[in-house]
Amino acid sequence: MRRIMLPFLMLLISVATHAQEKTETKKKDSQEKKTGDTIKLPEQDFFMLLDNDDVEFANNVPIHKIVKDSAVFALFDDPGAAAIDSLWQNELFQSSLYSSLRDSLLNLEYNEVVYNELPTDTLKMRLEKLNAKTPFNVEYNPLLENVIKSYLKRNKKSLERLMALSTYYFPIFEQKLDKYNIPLEVKYLAIVESALNPRARSRVGATGLWQFMFATGKMHGLNVSSYVDERMDPVRSTEAAAEYLSTLYRVFEDWDLVLASYNSGPGNVSKAIRRSGGSKNYWNLRPYLPRETAGYVPAFLATMYIFEYAEEHGFQPPHPQTTFFETDTIQTRRMLSFDQISEVTGVQKEMLQFLNPSYKLDIIPYIEEEKYSVRLPRAQAGFFVNNEEAIYQYAEAQLEEREKPLPQLVESESRIRYRVRSGDYLGRIAERYGVGVSQIKRWNNLRSNNLRVGQRLTIYPRKPVATAQTSSGKSSSSPKFYTVKRGDSLWSISKKFPGVTVQQIKSLNNMNSNSLKPGMKLKLSEG
Repeated sequence: MRRIMLPFLMLLISVATHAQEKTETKKKDSQEKKTGDTIKLPEQDFFMLLDNDDVEFANNVPIHKIVKDSAVFALFDDPGAAAIDSLWQNELFQSSLYSSLRDSLLNLEYNEVVYNELPTDTLKMRLEKLNAKTPFNVEYNPLLENVIKSYLKRNKKSLERLMALSTYYFPIFEQKLDKYNIPLEVKYLAIVESALNPRARSRVGATGLWQFMFATGKMHGLNVSSYVDERMDPVRSTEAAAEYLSTLYRVFEDWDLVLASYNSGPGNVSKAIRRSGGSKNYWNLRPYLPRETAGYVPAFLATMYIFEYAEEHGFQPPHPQTTFFETDTIQTRRMLSFDQISEVTGVQKEMLQFLNPSYKLDIIPYIEEEKYSVRLPRAQAGFFVNNEEAIYQYAEAQLEEREKPLPQLVESESRIRYRVRSGDYLGRIAERYGVGVSQIKRWNNLRSNNLRVGQRLTIYPRKPVATAQTSSGKSSSSPKFYTVKRGDSLWSISKKFPGVTVQQIKSLNNMNSNSLKPGMKLKLSEG
Protein backbone atom coordinates (compact mmCIF):
# COMPACT_ATOMS: atom_id res chain seq x y z
CA MET A 1 0.00 0.00 0.00
CA ARG A 2 2.85 2.37 0.96
CA ARG A 3 4.50 1.65 -2.44
CA ILE A 4 1.31 2.64 -4.23
CA MET A 5 0.76 5.89 -2.27
CA LEU A 6 4.36 7.20 -2.44
CA PRO A 7 4.41 8.01 -6.23
CA PHE A 8 0.95 9.60 -5.89
CA LEU A 9 2.14 11.88 -3.04
CA MET A 10 5.25 12.86 -5.05
CA LEU A 11 3.02 13.82 -8.02
CA LEU A 12 0.79 16.02 -5.80
CA ILE A 13 3.85 17.78 -4.33
CA SER A 14 5.22 18.41 -7.85
CA VAL A 15 1.91 19.89 -9.07
CA ALA A 16 1.62 22.13 -5.98
CA THR A 17 5.20 23.39 -6.40
CA HIS A 18 4.62 24.20 -10.09
CA ALA A 19 1.41 26.07 -9.26
CA GLN A 20 3.19 28.10 -6.58
CA GLU A 21 6.04 29.01 -8.98
CA LYS A 22 3.50 30.08 -11.61
CA THR A 23 1.69 32.30 -9.07
CA GLU A 24 4.95 33.91 -7.96
CA THR A 25 5.92 34.52 -11.60
CA LYS A 26 2.59 36.26 -12.28
CA LYS A 27 3.06 38.40 -9.16
CA LYS A 28 6.56 39.34 -10.24
CA ASP A 29 5.36 40.25 -13.76
CA SER A 30 2.57 42.34 -12.26
CA GLN A 31 5.02 44.21 -10.02
CA GLU A 32 7.38 44.85 -12.91
CA LYS A 33 4.56 46.33 -14.96
CA LYS A 34 3.70 48.69 -12.11
CA THR A 35 7.26 50.05 -11.95
CA GLY A 36 6.82 51.71 -15.33
CA ASP A 37 10.13 50.32 -16.64
CA THR A 38 8.38 48.87 -19.66
CA ILE A 39 6.16 50.81 -22.02
CA LYS A 40 3.83 48.75 -24.22
CA LEU A 41 1.73 50.54 -26.79
CA PRO A 42 -1.95 49.55 -26.92
CA GLU A 43 -3.10 47.95 -30.15
CA GLN A 44 -5.50 50.84 -30.86
CA ASP A 45 -2.60 53.28 -31.16
CA PHE A 46 -1.42 51.69 -34.39
CA PHE A 47 -2.71 51.82 -37.92
CA MET A 48 -4.14 48.46 -38.99
CA LEU A 49 -2.00 46.38 -41.32
CA LEU A 50 -3.13 45.69 -44.84
CA ASP A 51 -2.78 41.96 -44.15
CA ASN A 52 -4.73 40.85 -41.07
CA ASP A 53 -2.27 38.04 -40.37
CA ASP A 54 0.39 40.58 -39.47
CA VAL A 55 -1.57 42.44 -36.78
CA GLU A 56 -0.87 39.98 -33.97
CA PHE A 57 2.77 39.82 -35.05
CA ALA A 58 3.21 43.57 -35.02
CA ASN A 59 1.68 44.13 -31.60
CA ASN A 60 3.45 41.33 -29.76
CA VAL A 61 6.97 41.14 -31.18
CA PRO A 62 9.39 43.92 -30.18
CA ILE A 63 11.67 45.02 -33.02
CA HIS A 64 14.29 46.53 -30.75
CA LYS A 65 15.03 47.72 -27.24
CA ILE A 66 16.73 50.91 -26.22
CA VAL A 67 18.54 50.57 -22.90
CA LYS A 68 19.30 53.81 -21.04
CA ASP A 69 20.38 53.53 -17.37
CA SER A 70 17.55 51.60 -15.63
CA ALA A 71 14.86 52.33 -18.22
CA VAL A 72 13.98 49.75 -20.87
CA PHE A 73 11.60 50.81 -23.63
CA ALA A 74 10.03 47.84 -25.39
CA LEU A 75 9.07 49.34 -28.72
CA PHE A 76 6.92 47.42 -31.17
CA ASP A 77 6.97 47.15 -34.92
CA ASP A 78 5.04 50.01 -36.42
CA PRO A 79 2.08 48.93 -38.53
CA GLY A 80 1.71 52.57 -39.63
CA ALA A 81 4.41 52.08 -42.22
CA ALA A 82 3.05 48.66 -43.18
CA ALA A 83 -0.46 50.07 -43.59
CA ILE A 84 0.73 52.27 -46.40
CA ASP A 85 0.58 50.22 -49.55
CA SER A 86 3.42 49.64 -51.98
CA LEU A 87 2.59 52.86 -53.82
CA TRP A 88 4.05 54.92 -51.01
CA GLN A 89 7.14 52.76 -50.88
CA ASN A 90 7.71 52.39 -54.61
CA GLU A 91 6.44 55.64 -56.02
CA LEU A 92 6.04 58.45 -53.53
CA PHE A 93 9.65 58.48 -52.42
CA GLN A 94 11.00 58.59 -55.96
CA SER A 95 11.95 61.86 -57.60
CA SER A 96 12.11 60.66 -61.22
CA LEU A 97 8.75 62.14 -62.21
CA TYR A 98 9.97 65.71 -61.87
CA SER A 99 12.75 65.46 -64.44
CA SER A 100 10.63 63.49 -66.93
CA LEU A 101 7.68 65.90 -66.73
CA ARG A 102 9.96 68.92 -66.85
CA ASP A 103 11.50 67.54 -70.05
CA SER A 104 8.05 66.93 -71.53
CA LEU A 105 7.07 70.53 -70.72
CA LEU A 106 10.04 71.83 -72.66
CA ASN A 107 9.33 69.47 -75.56
CA LEU A 108 5.54 69.50 -75.81
CA GLU A 109 4.19 67.97 -79.01
CA TYR A 110 2.08 70.45 -80.92
CA ASN A 111 1.76 68.30 -84.05
CA GLU A 112 -1.42 66.30 -84.57
CA VAL A 113 -1.67 63.35 -82.18
CA VAL A 114 -3.89 60.39 -83.09
CA TYR A 115 -5.90 59.22 -80.08
CA ASN A 116 -9.23 57.74 -81.18
CA GLU A 117 -10.48 57.20 -77.62
CA LEU A 118 -11.12 60.97 -77.33
CA PRO A 119 -13.15 62.36 -80.25
CA THR A 120 -12.77 66.10 -80.86
CA ASP A 121 -16.49 66.73 -80.32
CA THR A 122 -16.36 65.05 -76.90
CA LEU A 123 -13.31 67.09 -75.93
CA LYS A 124 -14.99 70.34 -77.00
CA MET A 125 -18.05 69.55 -74.90
CA ARG A 126 -15.97 68.74 -71.82
CA LEU A 127 -13.77 71.83 -72.17
CA GLU A 128 -16.91 73.95 -72.43
CA LYS A 129 -18.13 72.51 -69.11
CA LEU A 130 -14.75 73.19 -67.50
CA ASN A 131 -14.75 76.74 -68.82
CA ALA A 132 -18.15 77.36 -67.21
CA LYS A 133 -16.92 76.52 -63.71
CA THR A 134 -13.43 78.06 -63.67
CA PRO A 135 -12.09 81.60 -64.22
CA PHE A 136 -9.41 80.23 -66.56
CA ASN A 137 -10.00 80.50 -70.30
CA VAL A 138 -10.53 76.81 -71.05
CA GLU A 139 -11.43 77.14 -74.70
CA TYR A 140 -10.93 74.51 -77.38
CA ASN A 141 -7.75 74.96 -79.35
CA PRO A 142 -6.16 72.40 -81.73
CA LEU A 143 -2.85 72.92 -79.96
CA LEU A 144 -4.43 72.18 -76.57
CA GLU A 145 -6.15 69.10 -78.03
CA ASN A 146 -2.80 67.70 -79.17
CA VAL A 147 -1.22 68.30 -75.75
CA ILE A 148 -4.11 66.53 -73.97
CA LYS A 149 -4.00 63.57 -76.34
CA SER A 150 -0.23 63.38 -76.05
CA TYR A 151 -0.51 63.17 -72.23
CA LEU A 152 -3.23 60.53 -72.40
CA LYS A 153 -1.31 58.47 -74.93
CA ARG A 154 2.15 58.54 -73.35
CA ASN A 155 1.94 59.62 -69.70
CA LYS A 156 -0.89 57.52 -68.26
CA LYS A 157 1.20 55.67 -65.68
CA SER A 158 2.95 58.86 -64.54
CA LEU A 159 -0.38 60.66 -64.23
CA GLU A 160 -1.80 57.83 -62.09
CA ARG A 161 1.16 58.23 -59.75
CA LEU A 162 0.50 61.97 -59.57
CA MET A 163 -3.18 61.34 -58.83
CA ALA A 164 -2.16 59.14 -55.90
CA LEU A 165 0.22 61.83 -54.63
CA SER A 166 -2.47 64.47 -54.99
CA THR A 167 -4.59 62.80 -52.29
CA TYR A 168 -1.95 63.94 -49.80
CA TYR A 169 -1.04 67.37 -51.20
CA PHE A 170 -4.30 68.78 -52.62
CA PRO A 171 -5.97 69.30 -49.21
CA ILE A 172 -2.98 71.48 -48.20
CA PHE A 173 -3.23 73.48 -51.43
CA GLU A 174 -6.99 73.94 -51.33
CA GLN A 175 -6.92 75.19 -47.75
CA LYS A 176 -4.38 77.93 -48.56
CA LEU A 177 -5.86 78.87 -51.95
CA ASP A 178 -9.27 79.31 -50.35
CA LYS A 179 -7.73 81.56 -47.68
CA TYR A 180 -6.44 83.95 -50.37
CA ASN A 181 -9.57 83.67 -52.55
CA ILE A 182 -7.65 82.02 -55.38
CA PRO A 183 -9.35 79.55 -57.78
CA LEU A 184 -8.93 76.04 -56.39
CA GLU A 185 -7.91 74.79 -59.84
CA VAL A 186 -4.55 76.50 -59.23
CA LYS A 187 -3.64 73.35 -57.27
CA TYR A 188 -2.83 71.76 -60.65
CA LEU A 189 -0.08 74.33 -61.07
CA ALA A 190 2.11 72.44 -58.57
CA ILE A 191 1.95 69.37 -60.82
CA VAL A 192 3.29 71.36 -63.77
CA GLU A 193 5.89 73.07 -61.56
CA SER A 194 7.31 70.16 -59.60
CA ALA A 195 5.38 66.93 -60.32
CA LEU A 196 4.41 67.15 -56.61
CA ASN A 197 8.01 66.58 -55.52
CA PRO A 198 8.77 68.93 -52.59
CA ARG A 199 12.52 68.43 -53.08
CA ALA A 200 12.46 69.15 -56.82
CA ARG A 201 15.20 71.52 -57.96
CA SER A 202 15.42 73.03 -61.44
CA ARG A 203 18.61 73.63 -63.40
CA VAL A 204 18.51 77.33 -62.36
CA GLY A 205 17.93 76.62 -58.66
CA ALA A 206 14.13 76.95 -58.35
CA THR A 207 13.16 74.62 -55.50
CA GLY A 208 10.17 72.90 -53.95
CA LEU A 209 6.56 72.14 -54.87
CA TRP A 210 6.07 75.70 -56.14
CA GLN A 211 9.60 76.17 -57.53
CA PHE A 212 10.66 79.31 -55.67
CA MET A 213 13.96 80.93 -56.53
CA PHE A 214 16.11 81.84 -53.51
CA ALA A 215 15.37 85.60 -53.65
CA THR A 216 11.63 85.22 -54.34
CA GLY A 217 11.35 82.72 -51.49
CA LYS A 218 13.07 85.16 -49.13
CA MET A 219 10.66 87.91 -50.17
CA HIS A 220 7.78 85.69 -49.06
CA GLY A 221 9.32 84.57 -45.78
CA LEU A 222 10.81 81.25 -46.86
CA ASN A 223 14.12 80.91 -45.04
CA VAL A 224 17.03 78.78 -46.22
CA SER A 225 19.88 77.59 -43.99
CA SER A 226 22.36 74.72 -43.93
CA TYR A 227 19.78 72.52 -42.19
CA VAL A 228 16.42 73.80 -43.45
CA ASP A 229 14.99 74.93 -46.78
CA GLU A 230 11.45 76.21 -46.22
CA ARG A 231 10.87 76.27 -49.98
CA MET A 232 10.56 72.48 -49.56
CA ASP A 233 8.01 72.76 -46.74
CA PRO A 234 4.59 71.93 -48.28
CA VAL A 235 2.57 74.13 -45.92
CA ARG A 236 4.86 77.17 -45.77
CA SER A 237 5.67 77.15 -49.48
CA THR A 238 1.97 76.86 -50.40
CA GLU A 239 1.18 79.86 -48.21
CA ALA A 240 3.97 81.81 -49.95
CA ALA A 241 2.78 80.72 -53.40
CA ALA A 242 -0.79 81.82 -52.60
CA GLU A 243 0.49 85.24 -51.47
CA TYR A 244 2.55 85.61 -54.64
CA LEU A 245 -0.26 84.48 -56.97
CA SER A 246 -2.65 86.88 -55.26
CA THR A 247 -0.19 89.74 -55.89
CA LEU A 248 0.20 88.76 -59.56
CA TYR A 249 -3.56 88.74 -60.07
CA ARG A 250 -3.82 92.28 -58.72
CA VAL A 251 -1.36 93.28 -61.46
CA PHE A 252 -2.66 91.30 -64.48
CA GLU A 253 -6.33 90.65 -63.58
CA ASP A 254 -6.24 87.55 -65.80
CA TRP A 255 -5.46 84.07 -64.48
CA ASP A 256 -3.85 82.85 -67.72
CA LEU A 257 -1.39 85.74 -67.57
CA VAL A 258 -0.86 85.08 -63.85
CA LEU A 259 0.27 81.55 -64.73
CA ALA A 260 2.57 82.80 -67.47
CA SER A 261 4.12 85.43 -65.18
CA TYR A 262 4.51 82.87 -62.36
CA ASN A 263 6.64 80.78 -64.70
CA SER A 264 8.70 83.39 -66.53
CA GLY A 265 8.33 86.50 -64.37
CA PRO A 266 6.05 89.54 -64.79
CA GLY A 267 8.74 91.32 -66.83
CA ASN A 268 8.71 88.74 -69.62
CA VAL A 269 4.90 88.84 -69.82
CA SER A 270 4.84 92.64 -70.04
CA LYS A 271 7.46 92.49 -72.83
CA ALA A 272 5.31 89.94 -74.69
CA ILE A 273 2.31 92.27 -74.36
CA ARG A 274 4.32 95.11 -75.91
CA ARG A 275 5.70 92.93 -78.73
CA SER A 276 2.23 91.61 -79.57
CA GLY A 277 0.91 95.12 -80.01
CA GLY A 278 -0.89 95.29 -76.66
CA SER A 279 -2.76 91.97 -76.72
CA LYS A 280 -3.62 90.43 -73.34
CA ASN A 281 -4.93 87.10 -74.60
CA TYR A 282 -2.49 84.34 -73.67
CA TRP A 283 -2.81 82.52 -77.01
CA ASN A 284 -1.90 85.73 -78.87
CA LEU A 285 1.09 86.26 -76.55
CA ARG A 286 2.48 82.72 -76.88
CA PRO A 287 4.82 83.44 -79.83
CA TYR A 288 6.52 86.18 -77.78
CA LEU A 289 7.01 84.20 -74.55
CA PRO A 290 10.04 82.03 -73.60
CA ARG A 291 9.83 78.45 -74.93
CA GLU A 292 9.05 76.89 -71.55
CA THR A 293 6.31 79.45 -70.80
CA ALA A 294 4.79 78.88 -74.24
CA GLY A 295 4.09 75.29 -73.17
CA TYR A 296 3.23 76.17 -69.60
CA VAL A 297 -0.44 77.15 -69.82
CA PRO A 298 -1.31 74.33 -72.29
CA ALA A 299 0.35 71.88 -69.87
CA PHE A 300 -1.66 73.34 -66.97
CA LEU A 301 -4.97 73.18 -68.87
CA ALA A 302 -4.23 69.64 -70.09
CA THR A 303 -3.46 68.54 -66.52
CA MET A 304 -6.65 70.15 -65.25
CA TYR A 305 -8.73 68.40 -67.94
CA ILE A 306 -7.20 64.97 -67.24
CA PHE A 307 -7.66 65.21 -63.45
CA GLU A 308 -11.23 66.46 -63.82
CA TYR A 309 -12.10 63.67 -66.28
CA ALA A 310 -9.84 60.94 -64.88
CA GLU A 311 -12.71 58.50 -64.35
CA GLU A 312 -13.95 58.91 -67.92
CA HIS A 313 -10.48 58.00 -69.21
CA GLY A 314 -10.14 54.91 -67.02
CA PHE A 315 -7.47 56.16 -64.62
CA GLN A 316 -7.23 53.89 -61.57
CA PRO A 317 -4.60 55.27 -59.21
CA PRO A 318 -3.90 53.28 -56.03
CA HIS A 319 -5.27 54.97 -52.92
CA PRO A 320 -2.74 55.51 -50.10
CA GLN A 321 -4.19 54.87 -46.65
CA THR A 322 -2.76 57.98 -45.04
CA THR A 323 -3.56 61.60 -45.80
CA PHE A 324 -2.40 65.00 -44.67
CA PHE A 325 -5.25 65.09 -42.13
CA GLU A 326 -4.02 61.83 -40.59
CA THR A 327 -0.72 63.46 -39.60
CA ASP A 328 0.19 65.86 -36.80
CA THR A 329 3.12 68.09 -35.90
CA ILE A 330 5.10 68.31 -32.66
CA GLN A 331 7.39 71.25 -31.92
CA THR A 332 10.79 69.80 -31.02
CA ARG A 333 12.87 71.02 -28.06
CA ARG A 334 16.18 69.36 -28.90
CA MET A 335 18.18 68.54 -32.00
CA LEU A 336 16.96 65.24 -33.43
CA SER A 337 17.88 63.18 -36.47
CA PHE A 338 15.45 61.19 -38.58
CA ASP A 339 17.39 58.05 -37.63
CA GLN A 340 16.72 58.69 -33.94
CA ILE A 341 13.02 59.44 -34.50
CA SER A 342 12.70 56.33 -36.65
CA GLU A 343 14.45 54.24 -33.99
CA VAL A 344 12.08 55.20 -31.19
CA THR A 345 8.77 55.52 -33.07
CA GLY A 346 9.19 52.80 -35.69
CA VAL A 347 8.19 55.19 -38.50
CA GLN A 348 10.34 54.40 -41.53
CA LYS A 349 12.96 56.96 -42.40
CA GLU A 350 11.59 57.26 -45.94
CA MET A 351 8.22 58.21 -44.49
CA LEU A 352 9.85 60.83 -42.25
CA GLN A 353 11.59 62.28 -45.30
CA PHE A 354 8.28 62.37 -47.18
CA LEU A 355 6.42 64.07 -44.33
CA ASN A 356 9.29 66.46 -43.46
CA PRO A 357 11.00 67.34 -46.76
CA SER A 358 12.31 70.76 -45.66
CA TYR A 359 15.08 69.24 -43.48
CA LYS A 360 17.95 69.01 -45.96
CA LEU A 361 20.24 66.78 -43.89
CA ASP A 362 17.52 64.66 -42.25
CA ILE A 363 18.24 66.54 -39.02
CA ILE A 364 15.82 68.79 -37.12
CA PRO A 365 17.99 71.54 -35.60
CA TYR A 366 17.30 73.33 -32.33
CA ILE A 367 17.67 77.11 -32.16
CA GLU A 368 16.04 78.98 -29.27
CA GLU A 369 14.45 81.76 -31.31
CA GLU A 370 13.26 79.41 -34.08
CA LYS A 371 10.36 76.95 -33.95
CA TYR A 372 11.02 73.65 -35.69
CA SER A 373 8.62 70.73 -35.67
CA VAL A 374 8.35 67.14 -36.87
CA ARG A 375 5.32 65.81 -38.75
CA LEU A 376 4.33 62.22 -37.93
CA PRO A 377 1.39 59.89 -38.55
CA ARG A 378 -1.18 60.80 -35.88
CA ALA A 379 -0.85 57.61 -33.79
CA GLN A 380 2.94 57.86 -33.67
CA ALA A 381 2.68 61.58 -32.84
CA GLY A 382 0.88 60.66 -29.61
CA PHE A 383 3.56 58.11 -28.79
CA PHE A 384 6.25 60.73 -29.42
CA VAL A 385 4.60 63.25 -27.06
CA ASN A 386 4.06 60.66 -24.30
CA ASN A 387 7.75 59.69 -24.39
CA GLU A 388 9.28 63.01 -25.41
CA GLU A 389 11.80 63.38 -22.55
CA ALA A 390 12.98 59.79 -22.93
CA ILE A 391 13.46 60.38 -26.67
CA TYR A 392 15.57 63.49 -25.99
CA GLN A 393 17.66 61.57 -23.43
CA TYR A 394 18.24 58.86 -26.00
CA ALA A 395 19.29 61.46 -28.60
CA GLU A 396 21.70 63.08 -26.13
CA ALA A 397 23.22 59.69 -25.26
CA GLN A 398 23.80 59.04 -28.96
CA LEU A 399 25.40 62.46 -29.33
CA GLU A 400 27.81 61.70 -26.48
CA GLU A 401 28.76 58.42 -28.13
CA ARG A 402 29.39 60.25 -31.39
CA GLU A 403 32.05 62.37 -29.66
CA LYS A 404 34.18 59.25 -29.19
CA PRO A 405 36.81 58.40 -31.84
CA LEU A 406 35.19 56.86 -34.91
CA PRO A 407 36.35 53.45 -36.13
CA GLN A 408 38.89 53.52 -38.91
CA LEU A 409 37.22 54.33 -42.20
CA VAL A 410 37.95 52.92 -45.62
CA GLU A 411 40.67 54.79 -47.46
CA SER A 412 39.36 57.10 -50.17
CA GLU A 413 41.46 55.30 -52.76
CA SER A 414 39.07 52.33 -52.61
CA ARG A 415 36.97 53.54 -55.51
CA ILE A 416 33.76 51.76 -56.50
CA ARG A 417 31.44 52.00 -59.49
CA TYR A 418 27.81 52.28 -58.44
CA ARG A 419 24.88 51.53 -60.77
CA VAL A 420 21.85 53.77 -60.21
CA ARG A 421 18.66 51.83 -59.38
CA SER A 422 15.02 52.83 -59.57
CA GLY A 423 14.19 55.13 -56.66
CA ASP A 424 17.78 56.27 -56.09
CA TYR A 425 18.64 59.91 -55.63
CA LEU A 426 21.93 61.58 -54.76
CA GLY A 427 21.07 62.15 -51.09
CA ARG A 428 20.28 58.48 -50.50
CA ILE A 429 23.43 57.27 -52.30
CA ALA A 430 25.57 59.80 -50.42
CA GLU A 431 24.16 58.65 -47.08
CA ARG A 432 24.70 55.00 -47.97
CA TYR A 433 28.41 55.52 -48.58
CA GLY A 434 29.06 58.23 -45.98
CA VAL A 435 29.97 60.96 -48.49
CA GLY A 436 28.50 64.30 -49.53
CA VAL A 437 26.19 64.98 -52.47
CA SER A 438 28.60 67.67 -53.69
CA GLN A 439 31.45 65.11 -53.66
CA ILE A 440 29.49 62.66 -55.84
CA LYS A 441 28.66 65.46 -58.25
CA ARG A 442 32.31 66.56 -58.38
CA TRP A 443 33.64 63.01 -58.90
CA ASN A 444 31.21 62.44 -61.77
CA ASN A 445 31.06 65.94 -63.32
CA LEU A 446 27.32 66.18 -62.63
CA ARG A 447 25.74 69.59 -63.22
CA SER A 448 22.37 68.72 -61.66
CA ASN A 449 20.89 66.30 -59.13
CA ASN A 450 19.06 64.32 -61.81
CA LEU A 451 19.95 60.64 -62.19
CA ARG A 452 18.79 57.99 -64.64
CA VAL A 453 18.34 54.30 -63.94
CA GLY A 454 21.41 52.33 -65.05
CA GLN A 455 23.76 55.32 -64.84
CA ARG A 456 27.22 54.48 -63.44
CA LEU A 457 28.71 56.65 -60.69
CA THR A 458 32.27 56.72 -59.39
CA ILE A 459 32.29 56.89 -55.56
CA TYR A 460 35.07 56.91 -52.97
CA PRO A 461 33.15 55.47 -49.97
CA ARG A 462 33.85 56.31 -46.35
CA LYS A 463 31.67 53.48 -44.98
CA PRO A 464 33.38 50.07 -44.94
CA VAL A 465 30.12 48.25 -45.71
CA ALA A 466 29.78 50.09 -48.98
CA THR A 467 32.88 48.46 -50.46
CA ALA A 468 31.14 45.04 -50.55
CA GLN A 469 34.48 43.23 -50.11
CA THR A 470 35.21 39.93 -48.42
CA SER A 471 37.84 39.61 -45.70
CA SER A 472 40.36 38.49 -48.29
CA GLY A 473 39.93 41.80 -50.12
CA LYS A 474 38.29 40.23 -53.16
CA SER A 475 34.89 41.52 -54.15
CA SER A 476 32.04 39.08 -53.67
CA SER A 477 30.24 38.04 -56.83
CA SER A 478 27.44 36.02 -55.16
CA PRO A 479 24.29 37.71 -53.87
CA LYS A 480 23.63 37.94 -50.12
CA PHE A 481 20.53 36.22 -48.67
CA TYR A 482 18.74 36.39 -45.33
CA THR A 483 16.31 33.88 -43.84
CA VAL A 484 13.33 35.54 -42.15
CA LYS A 485 12.90 34.76 -38.44
CA ARG A 486 9.82 35.10 -36.28
CA GLY A 487 9.36 38.76 -35.32
CA ASP A 488 11.29 40.13 -38.31
CA SER A 489 9.97 43.06 -40.33
CA LEU A 490 11.45 44.65 -43.46
CA TRP A 491 12.45 47.64 -41.37
CA SER A 492 14.21 45.58 -38.67
CA ILE A 493 16.02 43.49 -41.33
CA SER A 494 17.24 46.64 -43.12
CA LYS A 495 18.68 47.85 -39.79
CA LYS A 496 20.72 44.64 -39.45
CA PHE A 497 22.53 45.30 -42.74
CA PRO A 498 23.98 48.84 -43.08
CA GLY A 499 23.48 50.25 -46.55
CA VAL A 500 20.41 48.09 -47.23
CA THR A 501 17.03 49.85 -47.36
CA VAL A 502 13.47 48.55 -47.19
CA GLN A 503 12.91 49.66 -50.77
CA GLN A 504 15.98 47.71 -51.97
CA ILE A 505 14.76 44.52 -50.27
CA LYS A 506 11.31 44.87 -51.84
CA SER A 507 12.77 45.64 -55.25
CA LEU A 508 15.26 42.73 -55.19
CA ASN A 509 12.53 40.28 -54.14
CA ASN A 510 9.67 41.65 -56.31
CA MET A 511 7.54 42.27 -53.20
CA ASN A 512 4.28 44.22 -53.41
CA SER A 513 3.60 44.32 -49.66
CA ASN A 514 5.48 44.32 -46.35
CA SER A 515 4.23 40.86 -45.33
CA LEU A 516 6.87 38.35 -44.20
CA LYS A 517 6.70 34.71 -43.11
CA PRO A 518 9.31 32.89 -41.00
CA GLY A 519 11.53 30.80 -43.26
CA MET A 520 11.29 33.11 -46.28
CA LYS A 521 14.63 33.73 -48.02
CA LEU A 522 15.22 37.36 -48.92
CA LYS A 523 17.81 38.55 -51.40
CA LEU A 524 19.77 41.49 -49.96
CA SER A 525 22.24 42.22 -52.76
CA GLU A 526 22.56 41.59 -56.47
CA GLY A 527 26.06 40.22 -56.17
